[in-house]
Parts: sequence; structure tokens; C-alpha cells
Amino acid sequence: METLRFDSGNLEETEAFMSRAYAPMRIGGRPRDTRARIVRTAAERINVDKVALDFTMAYDAGALNRVALLTLHTGALTATTQGRDEVYGPGESFLITQPDRPYTGEVRAARYTVVMFDTELLTEVAVTGACTRGPVALTGNRAVDPAANRRLGATMAFLRDHVLVDPDAGGLVIATAVRHLAAVTLACLPNSTRDEEPDRVDSRDAGGATLRRAVAFIEDNAHRDIGLADIAAAAYVTPRAAQYAFNRHAGTTPLGYLRRVRLDRAHAELKAAAPGTTVSAVAMKWGFAHQGRFAAAYRDAYGVPPSATLQDADR
Repeated sequence: METLRFDSGNLEETEAFMSRAYAPMRIGGRPRDTRARIVRTAAERINVDKVALDFTMAYDAGALNRVALLTLHTGALTATTQGRDEVYGPGESFLITQPDRPYTGEVRAARYTVVMFDTELLTEVAVTGACTRGPVALTGNRAVDPAANRRLGATMAFLRDHVLVDPDAGGLVIATAVRHLAAVTLACLPNSTRDEEPDRVDSRDAGGATLRRAVAFIEDNAHRDIGLADIAAAAYVTPRAAQYAFNRHAGTTPLGYLRRVRLDRAHAELKAAAPGTTVSAVAMKWGFAHQGRFAAAYRDAYGVPPSATLQDADR
């Protein structure tokens, strides 16, 4: 992970920094105080920015070519892309613009978080079927309902405040958290998969052989950054067919099974742990960023907290 800090009261410097950090842009307005503060944390396939602007800034920017989500904490933002005024206020989490389109608007003395990730992740995590044509795309900027807005904002905040600030967070933890954000984005924002009808081909392909191929792939690759698209490809079916196969024959989902395999690997590692091993280190190794959720899942599976297993190993 890398951290970059910017703090300036010079509009030209702010414009140059934002052009490098986001997309080529022009900023304007009649600000009284031109202070801008930005802290960026960057990891593979994702950036998280904490931004504070003490002035009203108009912007005219080029395409970002990434999914860019914003949670507004204070102030206001008016997006004027395509001639429409969309006004956002504190507490809203939304898509700034379509990845391939320029965007314009105005930010008024705001504090906000920006999360940007690769557009390909949407297709990688989507439950697509035989009738899907082309990459998955977001088709609207606002969350589908207030609960979705809260869920999207909470997921962004967890990445910002817990995953990307932890120096012990390894590649699998970050990759798993980023995939989770992409999946939550699809669940919360309008997109091209929401109205897809199930296809008979997917149901036909959701047999026991599909399940066996998918399970074998997960067992062999649980230590790697894999997702639904990888599991489906290894089973030679669509993501929706893989989802059907696990639901029908295993009573779970492909990602649910992957989490259980990783939990089993963490359990085995704690049982055989050497002195000095910590629960958090083992959880992180197997992609569990949230220690409380890891402990709860572990207790549900094995009847004891992970710390008890580690203590038994030390005796």
C-alpha cells in the first residue's frame, strides 16, 4: 500500500494534483479560502481518498475510466453532467460518473471520501448467465433505496478505516475486501444485470459435475485471490450456473463455500501454530479483514473462539 498526502491553498497546484490523481480537469469558481487537503491510500486495483475542500470548486473533468464512488460527509455536491443537475448532500453514497464519460459539477465546502476501483471487477463478481452480453455496467448513479445507500457507505468506510490502514493487511485481505466492495456496488446501484431473466442453459449446467469441478478448484486455490468468475470458468459454466449448482447440491454459494474452506485452513493453522502466532495474523492470511466477524464465524463452526484453539496449540 502507498499513502500520498496533498495540502495546498494554491488553485493551480490543486488543479494539477487533481488532474494527476483523477482525470485531466479544469477547476474554477470564486473561492475565498482555497485550501484543499487530500490523503490517498492506494493498493492493487483500488484507491481511497479522504478529501477536504474549504471552498466552492467548479470542475470540468475527463473520463476516469474506473468506477468512482463518493460518500459525502459535509457540504454539498451538484453534478451537472449531461445537462442535468443532481444535488447530493451529507450521508449520500453514489457513483460520481459513468467510467467512460467526462463529468462536470460543483463541490461546496465539502468533506468526502472517494473510492475508485477497476471497472473489470464488476464483471468478475457479477452473477451473470448465458444470456449476458458484454461487460457488466452500472446504469444509474444513486443507490436503489435508503438501505442500499447505507450499506454502500458502510462498505466504503470499512475499507477506508480498517482494511487500508492496517499495515498487516496482506494481498488476500485487500483483494477479498475489494471484491466485496464491487459486489456490494452491484447490489446497491442500478446495473445491467438487475433485470436479467434466468436462462435454461444455466439451470441445465448446474449439475453435480459442475459442483465437483468448482469444489476441486476452490480447494486447490483457496490461498489465491479468486472470485466467482474464476470458479465458474474452472467449472466451464457461467457464474449463474455455478451459483445454481452450489445452491442446489450444497446448500450454499460458491463464495460461501470459499469462505468455509478458508476458515478451515485458518482453523488448521491455529491448531498447529508455533509460539508467537496471533489470531489476527492467521485471519489476515486467509482473507478475513474483520476480526469480529472472523471470530463469530469461527465460533459458529468450531464451538470455541479462535483464541482458545491458539491457546491449546501453545500448551
